[in-house]
Amino acid sequence: MVTIVGVRFRSGGKVYYFDPKDSNPRMGDRVIVETARGLECGRVVLGSHQIPEKQVVQPLREIIRMATEKDIAREESNRVKEKEAYRICQEKIRELHLDMKLIQAEYSFDNKKLLFYFTADGRVDFRELVRELAAVFKTRIELRQIGVRDETKLLGGIGICGRPLCCHTYLSNFAPVSIKMAKEQNLSLNPAKISGVCGRLMCCLKNEQETYEYLNKNLPGLGDIVQVQDGPQGIVQSVNVLKQTVRVLIEEGDDKEMQEHPVEELTLVMKHRKGTAWRASAEKEETRPSQEEGRSGRGEETRRRNSQEERPENRKEEKPGRDRNRGRSRGKDRDREQKGEPEQRERRRSRGKNRSRNRNRDKGTEEEKQAGKGDGE
Repeated sequence: MVTIVGVRFRSGGKVYYFDPKDSNPRMGDRVIVETARGLECGRVVLGSHQIPEKQVVQPLREIIRMATEKDIAREESNRVKEKEAYRICQEKIRELHLDMKLIQAEYSFDNKKLLFYFTADGRVDFRELVRELAAVFKTRIELRQIGVRDETKLLGGIGICGRPLCCHTYLSNFAPVSIKMAKEQNLSLNPAKISGVCGRLMCCLKNEQETYEYLNKNLPGLGDIVQVQDGPQGIVQSVNVLKQTVRVLIEEGDDKEMQEHPVEELTLVMKHRKGTAWRASAEKEETRPSQEEGRSGRGEETRRRNSQEERPENRKEEKPGRDRNRGRSRGKDRDREQKGEPEQRERRRSRGKNRSRNRNRDKGTEEEKQAGKGDGE
């Protein structure tokens, strides 16, 4: 077991583990730690506690000291400088006509690095922009391209539920969300209703997925045939996952009645077949034996014929001489094509000579015609 402290540097950012060493920080305290980007000022979000060593990414860095009032004032001044850096970078992007959207500027605690977050549809050549920004701020410049979900996480906002966005408040990592989760929760597949501010599927679908998977195990599917306790059978029309109730359509002669029962009072009789109605499939199963009985005579005759043809004694034996003769004839044709008989050679030569004579004759006639035209002119 290892003793750690959880520190977060931005609201909604990832939580990093540090070794508290001799200090004893509490929830909400500011601390100065050393990261890959240099010295940073963060806020403690997880108090000192022990976790298994496998969950710690080595090497585990230590907390340098508790943040003083001077450190907090410096952190606040950096937030003011970031707004000015954001404005200047926007002007440079317009001057260079770069197809990119600037999201946020961020100073490191020791002012040795200035980061700019942006979004773009494709790759952007921002080398000239980096040179001009470095000449203005006299520090190391770094541009980082992010996605639309990261953009919403940095900027924040209000969701359709009326509360601040989960990714901006407490979510440290993005969980994968699929359309299957919306189907499992019986939600409308309208993109406007299941998408968040970022345009992607809402992260809260993942939070409720395990609950819906557990509740749906006991519920029948739409179209299933169920038996009501001490009552008739019916077809499932709709289910209420949270209430664990089922609406069943019961048919008694020409009368139809819709009833709602708890899932404990129902017994599954037959699952719904996809693509066909359960009643049509049941009628086919009932009529299938009578149809087969009417066609039994024809079916038996065809089976007998097929069985007799498949027997080895009834198969027609092929003469081996035929295959040999075929192979020999093919070989002779190949030899003739390659070597060629003397008669065929003479015919080809005579054809070639006749063609050359006809060509020379045509050329002579054309020359005579042109000469006659010249004399006439």
